[in-house]
Amino acid sequence: MQKGDHELLLTSTITWLLLLALTLVTYAAAQLGVEGKWLILGVLAIALIKGKLIIDRFMGLRWVGSFWRPMLDLYLFTVGGLIATAFLLP
Repeated sequence: MQKGDHELLLTSTITWLLLLALTLVTYAAAQLGVEGKWLILGVLAIALIKGKLIIDRFMGLRWVGSFWRPMLDLYLFTVGGLIATAFLLP
């Protein structure tokens, strides 16, 4: 295994562990019976962070040019914003 391969494997493993930890946080919030708009915003924020990690690391768009990465970021945050708006409107 070359040095670059080892760094990529380590980064991917750390990212995967972070995704797993964020998933456990949302699971724990549900199991503890947390409710309300702050739960919705917190879970949505975690989902957006996880989406950003997947886009950057596992889809490989962290090192891509100026079209695809901003386009997927825009999509991710637009959908997240629309979902937040739908839940927070009376």
